[in-house]
Amino acid sequence: MKKILFVITSNDKMGDTGHRTGFWIEEFAAPFYKLKDAGFDITLASPKGGQPPIDPNSETEDAQTKATERFGMDKEAKTLLANTHKLSEVNEADYDAVFYPGGHGVLWDLVEDKTSIQLIENFNANKKPVAFVCHAPAVLKHPKNKDGEPLVKGKKVTGFTNQEEAAVQLTEVVPFLLEDMLIENGGVYSKIDDWQAYAVEDGNLITGQNPGSSEKVAELLAKQLN
Repeated sequence: MKKILFVITSNDKMGDTGHRTGFWIEEFAAPFYKLKDAGFDITLASPKGGQPPIDPNSETEDAQTKATERFGMDKEAKTLLANTHKLSEVNEADYDAVFYPGGHGVLWDLVEDKTSIQLIENFNANKKPVAFVCHAPAVLKHPKNKDGEPLVKGKKVTGFTNQEEAAVQLTEVVPFLLEDMLIENGGVYSKIDDWQAYAVEDGNLITGQNPGSSEKVAELLAKQLN
């Protein structure tokens, strides 16, 4: 059975605004069930271990999907999530791929997390799939490829757009704009209309634009592992 590591933010604060954040539940639940149902073994990890914070905005009624509703009734999955492994204790060699769900939380912890950066570089060096959705491609800010260049340089990528960030009125709050960063790092960035499902792959790198793209990312990941 192929093993996939999910890496989830431990950060529940949106900078110094006093607003709560975390990971976006749909971006966890949809890939979790898509991959679990396809027979993959999933391990969850976060910088602090234990229960990672769910962004409260992702738990509102209008943000629910079939996957989040399924998670809401799934005691086993909830227990798994409440007991994530510490990121520092996981080893790339034990897994076949890594997946990062988004949510604004990642911008303040996983982006600068040296363990996460090293992990991504190790997966990439060993040509294993590395997949990210929505705000999670932000964690590609620092990882380098074997030549010491930004990992995304020359690669087709997508991620939460400047326009989508403006739509949620957080342009001035986030530490950097994801779309701008990917372009500055040499990524071949593309996007479609706001909130439409869109994912791209370039070799072992898979990225999705927004919450609605999470299932597409999981499908591309599953295909690479089969």
